[in-house]
Amino acid sequence: MKHDYLLLGEVVRPQGIKGELKLKHYTDDPARFLDLEVAYREENGKYTPVSIVDARINQDDVFLMVEGVNDRDEADKLRGMKLYIDRANARELSEDEVFIVDILGATAYDTKGNTIGKLVDVLTPGSVDVFVFDTPRGKLMMPALKTVLLTLDAENERIVLDENRLEEVALYEDSDTDSIS
Repeated sequence: MKHDYLLLGEVVRPQGIKGELKLKHYTDDPARFLDLEVAYREENGKYTPVSIVDARINQDDVFLMVEGVNDRDEADKLRGMKLYIDRANARELSEDEVFIVDILGATAYDTKGNTIGKLVDVLTPGSVDVFVFDTPRGKLMMPALKTVLLTLDAENERIVLDENRLEEVALYEDSDTDSIS
């Protein structure tokens, strides 16, 4: 299911005394904030625009100034606020890319048609994403390698995995000890 709004980041804390916000971003390109003029905040299922006055990046950290926030106290009230972008203004994806939100909940199958489980999370620890599936056997974690991930069909919420390669790279949560085996 495609969502109209995509999560960009979450306000972590105020930065300084002039109302600047430190943002935990959920994008692989923090520079996209430099040209961002409007983001949206969600309240009770409704998205309202938030005007971005200024943005800066320091290494991997994103800092924003938003309209109407002029001091630390006002900025502190926005802790935890999530910022979204509407899909119409989201960045263009290449042919082999999808937005994570569009594949969450997809069902994974092996090449024989056997159901593996539902995709419940995508971790982005570094150069290779890690898919987390909820399976009858417990949580399954696997790197999103092209040799394992044969089909990723966001529109039909379907993922096809090579069961032989999956056995080589997958980790299952051990239900008795809550550890990975």
